[in-house]
Amino acid sequence: MAPRIDVSTSLGAAGAEPDAARRADLAAAVSRDVLFATRPGSPGHRAAATTWDLVGEHASGEAAVHYADGRTHLEKPLLFADGFNYGRSDLPALFEHFNTPYQDGTPGLFDQLLARGYDIVLIGFEERHTRIQHNAEVATKAIERAIDERLGDARLTVGGVSMGGIVTRYALAKLEDEGFDHQTDTYLSWDSPHNGAWIPLILQQMAYFFETLAPGEPGKPSQADLIRSEAAQQLLWAWVPDAKYAGEVATASPLRTEFVDELAGLRNFPRRPRLLGLANGRGDGVGRPLPAGGIAFDWKAAFNTASATARFQPDLGSKQPIGGMHILGELRRSTTTEVPALDGVPGGTLESFGLVADALKAEIGEEFRSGAFVPSVSASALKYDPVAWDVDPEENLLDRDPDDFHLGEVVFDTENTGHSAVSPVLANWLLDRL
Repeated sequence: MAPRIDVSTSLGAAGAEPDAARRADLAAAVSRDVLFATRPGSPGHRAAATTWDLVGEHASGEAAVHYADGRTHLEKPLLFADGFNYGRSDLPALFEHFNTPYQDGTPGLFDQLLARGYDIVLIGFEERHTRIQHNAEVATKAIERAIDERLGDARLTVGGVSMGGIVTRYALAKLEDEGFDHQTDTYLSWDSPHNGAWIPLILQQMAYFFETLAPGEPGKPSQADLIRSEAAQQLLWAWVPDAKYAGEVATASPLRTEFVDELAGLRNFPRRPRLLGLANGRGDGVGRPLPAGGIAFDWKAAFNTASATARFQPDLGSKQPIGGMHILGELRRSTTTEVPALDGVPGGTLESFGLVADALKAEIGEEFRSGAFVPSVSASALKYDPVAWDVDPEENLLDRDPDDFHLGEVVFDTENTGHSAVSPVLANWLLDRL
């Protein structure tokens, strides 16, 4: 049976309808911020030497160019694309994230690359949440500009973090399909969801459900806008379109099906560069100790006018409870069938449960805040069906033959670290390869 979700709804179970004052109190208790968007990083302090406007047919963006130490021109470009989030890229913060020292006495990763003669070109997008093919136009413009402005004939290094690795993967593969010489020697992806990402289904439902209580301000995004975005539909292996949806969840959006098929038509990956992959998750099959089916948080609003219970995803089975919520007299309970327990598998983590609990001002244990966002089997581009997910996400990947991966070389972190985090293991491995 295909993985699916079911929702049961009952009315009047919550008691009397709250008056206007209690409605207002309840609305004030729920955050209006976009859920699952990673928190802004540290403000960037390194000014780019120059910037490029990048305008494609369907999307636009900007590149921030940092020349190598002692250089005032582009000579050895390393193009690195921003990842999955809502709204416009913050390239100074992206630079700061990857240049924060990861161990005492060692410069940041980008400082080390600049010292080695790499010119860092950060690729940002006006709308990180739009579809991948559109932002790939922006990445393509950056590649073409780098080739045009580069002095000498040094080959390019092209890649990105999170969704940025998928955007550049698609861009390079499409350029090859069109017969364009992208002059790229190395492709790299940093915790990119090559086979799909995971956000718990119960939390996706809550994002939709509670934005009816605290809708976003006019002209500003609301809680579920990142989940309903085109990028999320393409990246998430399991997705629901609204809080009441019942049906199949694996590759539920046609946008993901179309994107997976389109990548397959482009032979999945570029063929000319060497392919490097970095995974924030462990490779030995050891995940986080999150109890499958156990309660992550249980929240009740004042006067019992609303409540929400979120459970960690149970492991497969039929009609397994994942939680529920009630608001203004309506009670919903959700179950899943044949959905694997992905919250605790090895992978780069996201504070998914913590972010929703914080939005509701619910108490949650520190050990329960984070779960897998990009499973290691996905970040490493292990060869398996990205739709059926016929794979054991807790497999020891260190025992796999290198030919079992689409990427030529892969490194895993020694702990399941935060999605896109820079650790000594990952940074030093990349520096060795470059």
